[in-house]
Amino acid sequence: MPPPRCPAPPDDAPHAGPGSERPSVATVAAHVGRGAMIGAAETIPGVSGGTVALITGIYHRLIASMTAATNAPLRLVGREPRAAAKGVDWWLVVPVLAGMAVAVVAIAGVMESFVTEQPVYSRALFMGMIAMSVAIPLQEIPRGTLTGARSKATAVLMFLAMAVLVFVLSSLPRGEVGDPSLFLVFLAASVAVCALVLPGVSGSFFLLVVGLYAPTLAAVDGRNLVYLGVFAAGAVVGLASFVQVVEWLLRNHHTWAMVAAAGLLLGSLRALWPWQDPADGSPLAVADDWPGALTLFVLGAAVVAGVAVLQRRFASSDDPGPGETG
Repeated sequence: MPPPRCPAPPDDAPHAGPGSERPSVATVAAHVGRGAMIGAAETIPGVSGGTVALITGIYHRLIASMTAATNAPLRLVGREPRAAAKGVDWWLVVPVLAGMAVAVVAIAGVMESFVTEQPVYSRALFMGMIAMSVAIPLQEIPRGTLTGARSKATAVLMFLAMAVLVFVLSSLPRGEVGDPSLFLVFLAASVAVCALVLPGVSGSFFLLVVGLYAPTLAAVDGRNLVYLGVFAAGAVVGLASFVQVVEWLLRNHHTWAMVAAAGLLLGSLRALWPWQDPADGSPLAVADDWPGALTLFVLGAAVVAGVAVLQRRFASSDDPGPGETG
């Protein structure tokens, strides 16, 4: 007598690697759609692809697959390649990556034109998104974690220290990098890709702060294969180097990671002041176009608030956040 058939696991439950049962065409198509949503989010500073992955119910499966993929080279020693890739959920990863690629290519040109041709309005929109995003990491802190006066004081000091540090760094003279060096592209990609594993943190915002947002979108829109190849290599190295550290922090020191992320977002608002000197990024006085800038600021904040509401609504008990040990 055959064993009873178990009910299907929830969408974000752990799945096996390539040996798992082949999903239906509808499931694969849904993963492509989820990937497109994540890719679209990654082109907008202030909107986190990790948050969208959490909302769509695939966040922890993606993290598990990325961790398995970064461990694969070590597992290849003395083992067959098939065994090294066993922990990767290919039926999830491949459709999601395909959807992300299509969305990024489709949107890059529009976003690049918006940023370069409307700098005041684009910064106002992104500033509203980031301002509202400060609350998202703080909402990820489990209730009852910061109970003692000492832990609360430490959290406040860490929050303020990160905010001041990023504020000072973003106040340094800077400008959009018209022809960035490939080494800078490599380094920026290796850091920006880590935002995929941090809900509430935007990788494209990091590119905006370091002056590589518009050049990267232009490279995607113009099919600059050299730039994109170096960027992809940096992203791979970044994942292999940092995803283990980030995942460890999220699992073992989740509260402090979220407090630091919130402080980082608050301090980075300096880089998005709408009125800036084009030469060095120094702040200028409010200009006559403030009504439009204010409208876009409010719109950006509303978009992120809506995403946050969806995140809280769709994050089920079957998809728990990282553990907390300190």
